[in-house]
Amino acid sequence: MIIAENVFKSFGETKVLKGITTNFYAGKNNLIIGKSGAGKTVLLKLLVGLLEPTEGRIMYGERDFTAMDKKSKREIRMEVGMLFQGSALFDSMTVEENIRFPLDMFTNKTKKEKLDRVNYCLDRVEMVDVNDRYPSETSGGMQKRVGIARAIVLEPKYLFCDEPNSGLDPKTALLIDELIQSITYENNITTVINTHDMNSVMGIGDNIALLNEGQIAWQGNKDEVMNTDNSFLENFIFASPFLQRLRNDALENRRS
Repeated sequence: MIIAENVFKSFGETKVLKGITTNFYAGKNNLIIGKSGAGKTVLLKLLVGLLEPTEGRIMYGERDFTAMDKKSKREIRMEVGMLFQGSALFDSMTVEENIRFPLDMFTNKTKKEKLDRVNYCLDRVEMVDVNDRYPSETSGGMQKRVGIARAIVLEPKYLFCDEPNSGLDPKTALLIDELIQSITYENNITTVINTHDMNSVMGIGDNIALLNEGQIAWQGNKDEVMNTDNSFLENFIFASPFLQRLRNDALENRRS
């Protein structure tokens, strides 16, 4: 579990986060949602240590990540996998080399052990026999899956995903959601997802934090979304007429 305790973040005179306190649970898909500018990306960067809070602290279980020195933070980062919005694959490296990169950087495994782990991760994301391809030779959805394989190659306890469905068609986005969900459940990973995708919210939202102007405006799960009376959540989730009709139909069915 990761805990944010009364976290503030300012850039000069601009206050972006204003006292965030929330938990991100192991074995669950923890989603951070909100309008552009609400503070989602800043919060994600604080959680992984790319930024330091102005006030408050980030806890990895009982470990105070905020107070750690560089060596201790590096040890925590060994437990972290990251799926970037644009996949962030190295164009000059093959698929195999991209996935192997963290193993080369952080382990002393033999060449065979590394290859076995790479092939296991490729099989896990249903991409066998693509080791020698380059990112440019794969589709956007395949690149996302390679990104996931690289993110889990070190067997992380914590997985951070920044807009994992950005730029994907709805069918591929659903497959990525299902893949992230199954990996999270199987390995009891604390998965934190920054997303605008309402299909993700309704499909895999085990624990959802809605940010509004740097504060948590609502927290709950996907089953509680349809019954909310929170005005911030209603305005955000049900901005789409289709989702509004879906919610109204669900409420009507419960009454009848």
